[in-house]
Amino acid sequence: MAGSVQIHGTGQLLTLSRRLRAAGGSRLQRNFARRIRRAAEPLQRDLQQAIRTQPLVSEGRKAGGRGGRSPTTRPLRATLAGGIRISVRTGASPGARVWMDKSRLPHDIRNLPWVMDTGRVRHPVFGNRRRWATQWARPAGWWSRTVRAGTPRMTAEVARVADDVRRELE
Repeated sequence: MAGSVQIHGTGQLLTLSRRLRAAGGSRLQRNFARRIRRAAEPLQRDLQQAIRTQPLVSEGRKAGGRGGRSPTTRPLRATLAGGIRISVRTGASPGARVWMDKSRLPHDIRNLPWVMDTGRVRHPVFGNRRRWATQWARPAGWWSRTVRAGTPRMTAEVARVADDVRRELE
């Protein structure tokens, strides 16, 4: 699974970035960056919605009837959704990037978004490394499917913004 989706470095964006710097228009640069960010926001929202609604189904309890409350009170899906970020660059490699910021996730679930994307989550039961459980994220590919569906729209919007700014510079 790709860790992020990026629209950058295309010929149009590079040319526009150089012309914006040459024109010295900080207002134009801020406007350009804001519109590029807005082009990426629907994909970010779609990814956040996909993880918030991703079901995790377990195998069920094994014999013995053991169990109990979770040792954490943190809402898992909301925590993962909060790690999805957008970054916009207008410098040498202009563009937008939608990515999962692992630094915004608790250390014990930093790899969970990529594991969930595969569809199979295997983890120790309440931290006990002698007992393991498997949960299934069905349908698999919450990240990759959403990115595949949203990338054409984001690319078209970035191209439209680039055309608008180019016309404004001429």
